[in-house]
Amino acid sequence: MTPDHPAALTARQIVRSLVGAGVRDVVISPGSRSAPLAYALHAAEHAGWLTLHVHIDERSAAFVALGIARYRPAAVVTTSGTAVANLHPAVLEAHHSHLPLVVLSTDRPHELRGVGANQTTDQVGIFGTAVRWQGELPAAHTAAAAVTGVNAAVLRAVVAATGIRSAHPGPVHLNVAFRDPLTPAAGWEPGEAPAGGPVTGDDLTQTVPTLLPRGPRTVIVAGDGAGAAGLDLAAASGWPVLAEPTSGVRTAPQAVAAPRVLTDVLGREVERVVVLGRPTLSRQISALLARSEVQVVVAGPGPDWVDVAGSASLVTRAVTVLDEPTAQERHWWARWQRASIRAEAVLEELVESRQGPLGGSSVARMVLRSAADADTGAGGPAAVVLGSSMAVREADLAAGVGEGFPSVPVLANRGLAGIDGTISTATGVALATGGPVRALLGDLTFQHDVGGLARGRLEPEVDLQLVVLNDDGGSIFATLEHGQPELAEIYPRIFGTPQGLDLAALAAGFGATHHRVDTADHLRSLLGDPPRGRSVIEVPLDGDSARERALDLHAAIRAEVVEATSAGST
Repeated sequence: MTPDHPAALTARQIVRSLVGAGVRDVVISPGSRSAPLAYALHAAEHAGWLTLHVHIDERSAAFVALGIARYRPAAVVTTSGTAVANLHPAVLEAHHSHLPLVVLSTDRPHELRGVGANQTTDQVGIFGTAVRWQGELPAAHTAAAAVTGVNAAVLRAVVAATGIRSAHPGPVHLNVAFRDPLTPAAGWEPGEAPAGGPVTGDDLTQTVPTLLPRGPRTVIVAGDGAGAAGLDLAAASGWPVLAEPTSGVRTAPQAVAAPRVLTDVLGREVERVVVLGRPTLSRQISALLARSEVQVVVAGPGPDWVDVAGSASLVTRAVTVLDEPTAQERHWWARWQRASIRAEAVLEELVESRQGPLGGSSVARMVLRSAADADTGAGGPAAVVLGSSMAVREADLAAGVGEGFPSVPVLANRGLAGIDGTISTATGVALATGGPVRALLGDLTFQHDVGGLARGRLEPEVDLQLVVLNDDGGSIFATLEHGQPELAEIYPRIFGTPQGLDLAALAAGFGATHHRVDTADHLRSLLGDPPRGRSVIEVPLDGDSARERALDLHAAIRAEVVEATSAGST
């Protein structure tokens, strides 16, 4: 049998190697130079080797792959030129969130670079230091050259992406050049899937944890992605936990409600902080970590640990503590617990009150409470995705803790905290879990990735519900120094940026259903049903009154916390 064209042979070997290394999800955008991989991936999907996802916008496609990569390694394939550059935001997010994203960009042969050939630029190294590994496969002239070194390059890429040998997962980039012809001479019947499975190797995450002594007044700061390590330390130590919504630790019994308000009141008494994950939400906690008299211990497996203030006195892969809490530590926890109970009571009253307009905090609490109450077994979401602007901050302030917080993953793109790609990321999460996903985001976050609502007619439907806090602009800036009264004249145009979006028309244009809600009862009824198909729940907010209610809520919680802790201070 005559061998096929070199481009087709290279593409098929890449697909074999990807599957053999454990990659089962590939997202692709249409293009000509990437056609050899498109043909090979299509055949592999029909053979049951993998699942292929097609999204026309490369930027959206990369964020879809990013959402899948939160659960398992995923690859994204693009044609040459600007298509590759459109992956950069998702690559940066994967870099800072430690997600195994494999980028396969396709390219012209080397002799067509730098001579003005169409759709050709320097793609090698385009992502700079954001990738764990980068490599290139040159365009082959012969059948023998088409497969030489392919398996080694792909295996190296997947090993680097999954972080198995370095305990430092993240994005990788393999640039693949193809020569014409780009269409295979004959069809490919892949046959049985390659033997093997997920790449195995030395797991450097399994190390002896550092033993911390009892004694100092200690809190655990659990940032984005703290995960099981935070739960284990909370259970072993009994120390109060300041857990962000996406930490995976908010369900711990020691997690406290309204952590930034409690830190504002009790933080001055903290003597030691143990940091896990990537804490980025609260200025109060950032200030705590910057205090020179506080011992800061950072626990994390990767080389890019979090120490923004440069104040860490100990950086280690893992920590643990022995023995039972001392009497002083039990008293320390009791003060935080009392404060948390009082804060939770204020928040519960907020949700139960059905009078007046909805606010961001009450919506965030209802969204997360509905997911916690459903507990997936009753048809709730398989995951909740939060926009990285005000939505995640509203959730941080107002969401419950312990059993009042969802046991399902609560996710956000907190690696670089960008609002772009949120809808596409949530789509990827839905594809990865196979279950319904609910996302909470603002109107500008919605606009940034409205194309992520698009679904090709030949692609599977996802169950994705977007709850949009529509205050007609970027309200987060009003909470910063830009929202000061003396800047009121210029604020709306360069910071507030009202857009006047017609969310109902946008949803309809992309084939999604739309609901506009103005009352807690209406929102509660919509959240009571599991998401089906793509839908948008629009919650109109008056920006000025919403900010006033947020300030009032913060003040009410603080007053309760001060009263709860003053009697038991030491």
